[in-house]
Amino acid sequence: MKWYVKALRKYAVFRGRARRKEFWWFHLINLLMIIGILILNILIFGENETSTPTILGYVLVFYFIGTILPSIAVTIRRLHDSGRSGWWFLLTLIPFIGGGALLVFALLESDTENRFGSNPKQAA
Repeated sequence: MKWYVKALRKYAVFRGRARRKEFWWFHLINLLMIIGILILNILIFGENETSTPTILGYVLVFYFIGTILPSIAVTIRRLHDSGRSGWWFLLTLIPFIGGGALLVFALLESDTENRFGSNPKQAA
């Protein structure tokens, strides 16, 4: 949970580096929060056949909008950690291929020292 909070605190920091742990914990907890809100919505309001928005539906939309910027920021910092520019994030605009390439970049080991700073794993 501390890695999720750490990424949220740096919600608009696009410089520096993010460890794999910070990146993956942020995205895992973010996914679990979204799934939790969806399950809670179904348990409380049932399956909404009339497509009428519920309170939790609005909560989900606001949560999603609120975590877009931190998600982009932690991804760019993760790219920096492997020695790549943040502009590589634009690969997400290419269907399937872009997301797969970013997945591979996120899985790669950190550089010890690069133009974006020293290895955050060694600093911790």
